[in-house]
Order: sequence, then C-alpha cells, then structure tokens
Amino acid sequence: MDTEPAQGQLRRLNLTMFLPLLAVVGAISVADYARSWWEAVVLGAGVVATMVCFTRWAAGDVLRVALPCLVVTAAVWPFAVLVVGSSAAFFGVSCVGSYVIPQLPRYRVAAVAALAVYVGVVGATRLLVSHEDVPGVLFQFVLVPVGVTVVMVGLMFPNKGFYDVVDELEEAREREAELAVIRERVRFAGDLHDIQGHTLHVVKLKTALAQKLVDGDTDADTERAKQELREIHALVSETIAQTKELAYARRRLNLSAELENARNLFEAAGIRVRVNREADVDQDASELLGQVLRETTTNILRHAQATRVRITLSATSITIVNDGAQRAPLPELRGLAALRQRVAGDGGELTVEQDDGRFLTAATLPHRRSQAQENR
Repeated sequence: MDTEPAQGQLRRLNLTMFLPLLAVVGAISVADYARSWWEAVVLGAGVVATMVCFTRWAAGDVLRVALPCLVVTAAVWPFAVLVVGSSAAFFGVSCVGSYVIPQLPRYRVAAVAALAVYVGVVGATRLLVSHEDVPGVLFQFVLVPVGVTVVMVGLMFPNKGFYDVVDELEEAREREAELAVIRERVRFAGDLHDIQGHTLHVVKLKTALAQKLVDGDTDADTERAKQELREIHALVSETIAQTKELAYARRRLNLSAELENARNLFEAAGIRVRVNREADVDQDASELLGQVLRETTTNILRHAQATRVRITLSATSITIVNDGAQRAPLPELRGLAALRQRVAGDGGELTVEQDDGRFLTAATLPHRRSQAQENR
C-alpha cells in the first residue's frame, strides 16, 4: 500500500510540471543571446545548474547541491551582463536562491538581502560597457532582476511553510495510526489478562490448599488434595486452550462490538468510515466475520495509507475496501492467510484483491440457516 508521503507527491508533481518548462525557457534564452559556442556553453551551464537545483529541491534535499549551483549561476550572471549583454541570465541565480534560502535554518532574511544586492550590483556593472540609455540599462539590468528575485524568494517562503504543514499533518496521521494499533495491542493484552489472571490466582490458592491437605493425617485430606490437583490440572488445560484461541483469533467475537471498535480505530487514525448493512448478519456467521474484520482493520492501520474505508455487511458476508493500496505486488499478510484456511474450512471463501490503489478483503460464508430449513 502506498507509503509515499504527501509532501513527496507534491514535490514530484512540481518536478513533472515545471522541469520541462525550465528546460525550454533556458534553451530559448541561450539560443537567443549566445553568439558563439563558448558563450552558449557558459550560459547553458547556468541553465543546467538551475535544473539540477530544482530537481534536488523536488527531492527534498536541495541543500546538498546548494553551494555548487549557487556558484555556477552566480558566475554566469556577471558573464551575461558584461560579455553577452543578456539581462535574462539573472533568472538562474534567482531561482537557485529561491529554492535554497527558505531551507536555511537561520539568517534567511540576511540571505535574501545579500542575493538582491548581488543581483543589483552585478546588473549595474552593465554601465561599464554600455553608456547609452542609462535609465533603460538600470531598468533592464537592475530594477527588473532585483524585483523579480525578491518576489520569487518571497513566494517560496509560504510554499516552504505549506510543505511543513503537510509534513506535520502526515506525521500526525501516522502517530494516530500507531496509537490505534497500540490500542488494539492493549485490548489483546486485556483479553489475555482476563483469561490468565483469574486462572493463576485460583491456581495459587488451590495449590496452597492442596499442600496443606497433603500434610494432613486423614484419608479424607489426601482424597481432597487429589481432587484439588485434578481441578488445577483441568483449569490449566482450559486456560491453555483459551490462550491458543486468543492467539490464533479463534476466541468468540461479537461482530457488533468489532464493528464499533473498527470504526473508532479508523476515526482515531483520521480515516473516514462508511458502513453499509444490506441485511442482518446470521448468528452462525457473526464470529468468523468479526475475525475477518479485526484482522483487516489491523492490516489497514499497519500497512496502508488509507483515507477512506467502506465496510459492507450481508447475512453471511463482509467486504472491506480501502483506498490505501500500494502500486506494487500484493504483500504477504499472514493473518489473512490463516483466516483464509479457517473460512475455507467452514465452507466459505476469503478474497483479497489489490487494484489501482484499492485494497479489498471479502469473506463469504454458506447460508447455513437456509440449508437447515431445506433439510427439514
């Protein structure tokens, strides 16, 4: 089931949408301003550095390539101003700065100011090689580049905040899912305590009593001690059987209670639940369908990234569908594999399907009441 974080999906979408646009705009700019092959190489280096930085930003680790990309694009800008006469080359250093600065842990305001000053000062050096139309040069090489740079970096700060919020929501959802699984484990521990706690206490008392009776002098005491030991043996055997039933999910379950528990667990994990009751569940099918629901609920909370779950109940069947499936081969779910054998042993069928982000678990049992009536 799909485990890719929401932030990663958004960044991948940005990569798919904007990387081709950057490549096309960069290629047009190089073709328009470069007058020789070596000028094209230098300007192209700035385009490549910008694309590399954007790609790493989309992957969430832009700081790893920040320094080399900044150096290349910062070097291309004065080359474009003094040699090529291109005012568009500032876009590279501005883009790289807008990706890097919001990721800095501190001094981000100072970094924005330094970037704007650098772009403006380098742009102003165009006056050293072009003395005509000074206002036009200042507008084209200073005012526009500085203004665009500040706006670009400013727009990336709320973008960074948005991704942080998405990350926090994703982490909160994962924590809720983990808490839901922990609650299920606590419930299992409670069931185990109910089975064994009382038994161990009774065994302790009966053992102490049997020990006193063994030390007695009469035949009645000896016979009573033997009776206590037989009762201890029977009680321990029964507890072992109940523990096995609990461990293998064969202890009698209440489907209504399991349905309410599943609803609470899903809602605690931020998953929307819809329950459709097509008919009242047969009493003979209730326990096994409850086991299927419990195991499927645990699998969804542990392995899925579901946002919606639909549970459909009929007289002898249950279907659970969630939207958090992986786009990968069907995972091995041992709990459901064991249940499939149990369902098949009762004459039913357990179906597990995964298709296009959708995971379905369905159990169908035979209509035992109808068969009994037909036999009559």
